[in-house]
Amino acid sequence: MTATRFAKVAAVGSALPARVVPNSYFETLVDTSDQWIVDRTGIRSRRFAGEGEGTASLAADAVMAALAPTGIAPQSVDLLIVATCTPERNIPSTATFVQARLGMSCPAFDLNAACAGFVYGLSVASAQIRAGAAERVVLVGAEVLSRVLDLTDRTTCVLFGDGAGAILLEPAEEPGVVDSSLALDGNQAELLTVPAGGSGEPITAEALATRRNFLRMLDGQSVFRQAVVAMAESARQLLEKAGLTSADVNLVIGHQANARILSALGKRLALEPEKVLIDIAEVGNTSAASIPIAMDRAWRAGRLAQGDLVLTAAFGAGLTWGSNLIRWTLPPPAADA
Repeated sequence: MTATRFAKVAAVGSALPARVVPNSYFETLVDTSDQWIVDRTGIRSRRFAGEGEGTASLAADAVMAALAPTGIAPQSVDLLIVATCTPERNIPSTATFVQARLGMSCPAFDLNAACAGFVYGLSVASAQIRAGAAERVVLVGAEVLSRVLDLTDRTTCVLFGDGAGAILLEPAEEPGVVDSSLALDGNQAELLTVPAGGSGEPITAEALATRRNFLRMLDGQSVFRQAVVAMAESARQLLEKAGLTSADVNLVIGHQANARILSALGKRLALEPEKVLIDIAEVGNTSAASIPIAMDRAWRAGRLAQGDLVLTAAFGAGLTWGSNLIRWTLPPPAADA
């Protein structure tokens, strides 16, 4: 009988652009203030990609940040998954450019589940390991949202930042990635979308004039309310399926969209505030990249120890949402990491 295979997190890494954009930057563009942004989102600054930087370059940098300390060569990876909603180009996939940058030869593809992209990607990546289809899978969440922001729209332009986070999955005898829960309500797709730029509505002079090539959020309060409820319910269902409760969780790494959403999620799960990671102040909302960036930063800061039960939860455009349960297997980072 073939032994049961599981997937474990074998490495993590992240990459942020050099350009820091403080809240004061937006005070000259829209009717807002540093205090207003901090009070409502918890964001003080974020990173924007500079000249020569894009989704593919940030993704490749994050992958190397994860792999380099392990001594594992990119050429030994069996599958690369890039979770993004801001691809390098419409055609071909961003994964194409990441693979080429890293000298890989493995199959690779993009996955677009917006802000829930990492949660979806982890479910897919771990399934490949469990099925025996791959020995090493790299999952990277990467976004350059600054280039789809309407800098005249104060409801969205202050929220987002750029960056990438990556993890390496390898086989394990015990569950590292315990399970996942995924959901989608396509009937609410218009709540958060970039209307123009696809086959349904190509870029035209009129689309550019009406700024339909930029991100739009129709009802921020509705998105806020639904995010808290959906993430909490997904997490509860996943814990119940695994025979666990929120008391068993050591750290919640939620999608870093808004500090108030994360705090509300913790309260709904009856968790102490210190068990809910809030790492948005200097990064902002980086969509599919936010959970792996926060995970890497938490690990390097000593917030994650071997054996810890980690719960992820995300909610975003689509509307998509979901969660993962992870038993943390990485030892502490080296002192010079």
